[in-house]
Amino acid sequence: MRNGVLASPSKQPGKWALLGLALILPVTGLLVWQLLGDLGYLSELLFPTPYTISQSFVDLARSGDLWANFRISAVRVFAGFALGGGIGLAAGIAVGLSRPVEKLLDPSIQMIRMVPSLAIVPLFILWFGIGEESKVLLIAKGALFPVYIQTYLGIRNVDNKLFEVARVLGFSRWKRMTRLVLPAATPNILLGLRLSLGLSWLGLVVAELIASTSGIGYMMSDARQFADTPVVFVGIIVFAVAGLTTDTIVRYIEQRLLRWKDRYAG
Repeated sequence: MRNGVLASPSKQPGKWALLGLALILPVTGLLVWQLLGDLGYLSELLFPTPYTISQSFVDLARSGDLWANFRISAVRVFAGFALGGGIGLAAGIAVGLSRPVEKLLDPSIQMIRMVPSLAIVPLFILWFGIGEESKVLLIAKGALFPVYIQTYLGIRNVDNKLFEVARVLGFSRWKRMTRLVLPAATPNILLGLRLSLGLSWLGLVVAELIASTSGIGYMMSDARQFADTPVVFVGIIVFAVAGLTTDTIVRYIEQRLLRWKDRYAG
């Protein structure tokens, strides 16, 4: 406040200014990395320069190996995410709406959640082999729990007064679900989807590095055996970019669905 008058809010930076700000750290890191490599301070075997990695990326893209392996990996991720996320959403809604269902399902789900993915890999290989089933199920196992927990929390955090109003207005169970529960729980559900997508990419790495004959993880494992470190870095970058892209898509959907919320933008 200045002289009894509220000061106008400071002008927010533009879209391009924010993009430039986001690029400062990675671009600076790449330049320093390239400089240290050119000066001989970094081992070319252990830390190939960004230029060498980019050459490997171009070679893999031209040969078609990169895109073929990426398509296989992407199908595995989205299949596992759809399976695990769908089960997690349904279980979260059921547990969130009913205390008896919570007592029935939640303890078992929480116990399964605590089992590390690496611990069940041998079982999945024994049960389903090294085919697509074991990989998709391993990814689904990681994707299930964030959606389940966030959906459950979103429903239980709905103001109880709203349920009382819905009962007074005579809302049916379906109308209560579509008009009250799901809109109120949407922020938590979308957060769960973001977390599940990230864990799906992590689960893919575990699945493809342990038992696979295709995919980005297999490409990285094969390159490691031949000490082809640039290809390993290419795989890491592909995973990072794919994960960031899917997260950005979910964030965009979140912004569109939650336009009605007046949220602090920083």
